[in-house]
Amino acid sequence: MNKTALVPIAEGSEEIELVTIVDVLRRAGVEVTVASANSHQKLEITASRGMKITADVMLDDCAKNHYDLIAVPGGLPGSEHLAEHPVLDSMLRAQADQGKLFAAICAAAALVLASKGLLLNKTATCYPSYQQTLEAKEVDAAARVVVDGNCITSQGPGTALDFALELVEQLCGVVKREEVGSPMVLTTTATAYY
Repeated sequence: MNKTALVPIAEGSEEIELVTIVDVLRRAGVEVTVASANSHQKLEITASRGMKITADVMLDDCAKNHYDLIAVPGGLPGSEHLAEHPVLDSMLRAQADQGKLFAAICAAAALVLASKGLLLNKTATCYPSYQQTLEAKEVDAAARVVVDGNCITSQGPGTALDFALELVEQLCGVVKREEVGSPMVLTTTATAYY
């Protein structure tokens, strides 16, 4: 059975991060659902740099589904919109409570995960300008990607490939990560584990 992942998006989500997460997970054979949190009930969103992206479904339609991973891209005001979405709030809390994987990159680590108290017992990282105020057990400002138990966080657009490959490793194992990463002509980078 294939692993499953939910990638919620909203007006102003960061396109490099969201496209990289979806692309790399799909290369690994993960069944990815891109879900729009658009308040106008439209599948299409305008990302942070003006790119139009069409989701598979509305986030509200995912409320009763279960996923092996929920991965939240950053960007502004996308992270703010996602932080306010009640369905995503419930899903993330359930994901964390059940010990399932949840992840965020860039501003989403601070504005989505930390705002819900999901990082209080975790070492994490986020976009550099949010690191001083990140409500986490510990902030690792040097790491491009941090894995602490079932939580994965990363810094921003420049770390999106490292982040997405780490998601593959956590879901599918190191061999699958290497199978996906090798044809992408990437060098190996260190990840901090806690």
